[in-house]
Amino acid sequence: MSYKSVPGVTVLAPVSEAQAEIINAEALEFLAKLHRAFNSTRKSLLQRRILRQQELDRGVLPDFLPQTAHIREDDTWRGAYPAPGLVDRRVEITGPVDRKMVINALNSNAYTYMADFEDSNAPTWENNIDGQLNLRDAIRRTITYTNPGNNKNYSLRADGKIATLIVRPRGWHLEEKHILIDGEPASASIFDFALYFFHNAKKSIEVGIGPYFYLPKMESHLEARLWNDIFCVAQDLIGLPRGTIRATVLIETILAAFEMDEIIYELREHSSGLNCGRWDYIFSLIKKFRSNPNFTLPDRSDVTMTVPFMDAYVRLLIKTCHRRGVHAMGGMAAQIPIKNDPKANQVALDKVRADKLREVKAGHDGTWVAHPDLVTIALEVFNENLKTPNQIFVRREDVNISALDLLNTNVPGSITENGIRSNISVGLTYIESWLRGLGCVPIHNLMEDAATAEISRSQLWQWAHHGSRTSDGKNVTGEYLLKLLNEEVAKLEKQLGPQRFGASKYPLAKRYLASQITGKDYSDFITTLLYDEITSIQNKARL
Repeated sequence: MSYKSVPGVTVLAPVSEAQAEIINAEALEFLAKLHRAFNSTRKSLLQRRILRQQELDRGVLPDFLPQTAHIREDDTWRGAYPAPGLVDRRVEITGPVDRKMVINALNSNAYTYMADFEDSNAPTWENNIDGQLNLRDAIRRTITYTNPGNNKNYSLRADGKIATLIVRPRGWHLEEKHILIDGEPASASIFDFALYFFHNAKKSIEVGIGPYFYLPKMESHLEARLWNDIFCVAQDLIGLPRGTIRATVLIETILAAFEMDEIIYELREHSSGLNCGRWDYIFSLIKKFRSNPNFTLPDRSDVTMTVPFMDAYVRLLIKTCHRRGVHAMGGMAAQIPIKNDPKANQVALDKVRADKLREVKAGHDGTWVAHPDLVTIALEVFNENLKTPNQIFVRREDVNISALDLLNTNVPGSITENGIRSNISVGLTYIESWLRGLGCVPIHNLMEDAATAEISRSQLWQWAHHGSRTSDGKNVTGEYLLKLLNEEVAKLEKQLGPQRFGASKYPLAKRYLASQITGKDYSDFITTLLYDEITSIQNKARL
């Protein structure tokens, strides 16, 4: 049966012969079953987010939930025992799902590779479906790539020592508009999960690992419960034992930080721990408390991992994970090698080394890097300081974190014009690249994904909305920010030249960024704001 004839399912994008191997009738039927069973719950949870935001806007601060105190206080329950390939995760590499990246990441000597359909992937139809093809071939160890520019060939290393594959689907808030199920767009989360799981779950087990996932941007344990229910049904549908799937949750929203125990509890038999999604966490704090001037932060560069609210979040995460017998994963080192400046390169690498040393000393069981060249440094630090596969046995019973600790935004620093211009530059450059289909972008010697753009535009909005002042006394208004935006765009136009600038997406990126920095309109996610610009829907009238 063709993918075109699955009852109730409509594919609105062009499908190549190769892509039809992923979008086949059986896979779409599997997707449709999960979507029909769970999409209404997803939508109700998103509505719950809106109601929670209204509470925050009224000044109601989050706290640990009284109705789930029994879960937090019960010391007897545990998450799942680490699955094959996930016992030792001391260095994890992350990146998008393009073919060359998949090969290089698997070959990088990292212990695991998080293949990302989310923040480092611009969700064009081609990126998503070709990414599924790439992961299918990677699981089967048949993936190869030839660079059309220089005919260089890439393949998996001959000794078979490749990283364990973990897949990050998109967050609950996103839709996959290229697929309609009973007339409504598919959940992007269910879409990404269903296609990967359907095609690769059993093959993963054959090669000695399992279907493993990273789960992004959740805001409550109820959202984790939804994932767990989906896992159970998916395993039942294809005949795998429950608990085969393992999932690590990124704690990258301020609200999820108050429900870490509960999130692990909901995923118990499927849990493989929590991760400090540090950049999205900062974005979430700004976004959720954007109406409250007491949560105004200084320049992005001043918001380090050692400021009070970030330090409290890290310590609570490690304590919670280890108490429950699961991994506590550290955050991203976004630095990339600076090949033409040895001095600057050494400064960048020293920052990576110091960051990884802080993480392993704090009790993290592993860490993230964004570039294969950083794997060696991260491994050196963790190998020197971690003599066991993980340090789950380090309980951190000395840690006692309160709600006020998690909300302590007493951050030393100031708002500067340089910080404002940096946010404008990063936001503009990232949005332009995303609109061209690139979600992982080197900017100022850092490998950036959507999270940094989100922090950048959210800080600009926050400063304008609350009438903040810079360190040299300037009032930050929407008009002032738009003036600086025009200046930054003029610099780019001069640098690129009229022809290259005109062929770029900068004019469109400028329009979108301008709409988000005046202190008035604010989109919950820049990716949802931009998404329609990169769809390949053949019949948009059907939406």
